[in-house]
Amino acid sequence: MPDYVYAIIGTAIIFGATTIGSALVFFFHKAGLTKTIGRIFTGFASGVMLSASFFGLLKPAIFESNVTYMPPSVIAGISVVAGALFLWGIDKLVPHIHSSNNKEEGIRTKHLNKDQKMFLAVTIHNIPEGLSVGVAFGVALANPGNNTLLMGALFLAVGIGIQNVTEGAAVSLPIKADTGKSTKAFLFGMFSGIVEPIAAVIGLFFAMQIQEVMPWALSFAAGCMIYVVAEEMIPEIKENEHDHFGVWAFIIGFVLMMILDCIQF
Repeated sequence: MPDYVYAIIGTAIIFGATTIGSALVFFFHKAGLTKTIGRIFTGFASGVMLSASFFGLLKPAIFESNVTYMPPSVIAGISVVAGALFLWGIDKLVPHIHSSNNKEEGIRTKHLNKDQKMFLAVTIHNIPEGLSVGVAFGVALANPGNNTLLMGALFLAVGIGIQNVTEGAAVSLPIKADTGKSTKAFLFGMFSGIVEPIAAVIGLFFAMQIQEVMPWALSFAAGCMIYVVAEEMIPEIKENEHDHFGVWAFIIGFVLMMILDCIQF
C-alpha cells in the first residue's frame, strides 16, 4: 500500500473518532456522564496526549534529526516553548468556555452563546492534535522507505483518535444537557473536530516541503499538546485527594500510547 494512503487513513481516523464520540448523545438518555466517568475519560485522554508528545513527537525530533547548526535538544526546547506560547495566546484571544467548570476565557463577547463558546474550547485544543498527526506523516512521506516513521505516525493518529472519542463526547453531552436536542449536540461535537484534518493537511505539506524544519515542527506540535494537558486536562483529573480513577486512567493512557509509539518495524 502506498505511503500516502496511510496518511489518508490516519487523517480519517482522527476525525472519525471525534464523530463517534459525539454520537454518544444518542445513547445517554440522561444527557451526560457521571463526574467519575468524565474524570476517567479526561485522565485517559491526557495520558495519551502527553505520551504522544514525548514518544511520538519529541523522540524523533531529537534522535532522528539531521540538523547540525544547533543541538536537536535545544531546538526541541525552543519549539516546545513556542508551541505552548502559541496555544496560550489563542486561549487569551478566542472566547470560549470549558465545559468541566463553566469557566470562560478569551476576549469577552456577547455575540456568541454558551454552546458556541464550548464548541470553540474543544476546537482550539484540536488544532495541535491535527497538526501533530500531519507533521508526523509529512516527515514520514519525506523519508520514503522508513517504516518506523510511517508506522509511528499511524499509531500517533490511532492514539489521538482514541482520546478524540472522549473529546467528541465532552462537547456533545453538555450541549445536549443544556438544549435537550441530541442531533444539534451531535453536529456541534462532530464539527468541533473538523479543524483536525485541516490542521493535519497543513502540517503534512509543510513538513514534506521543508525537511529542515522537521525537529522544529514536531517539537512545536508537542509543545501545543503539552500546554493543553498541563493547563486544562490534568487539573480536571482529581476532584479530591481520595479519588484516583482519573490518575489511573492517565497512567493507562500514557502507557498504551508509549507502547504504540515505541513498536519497532
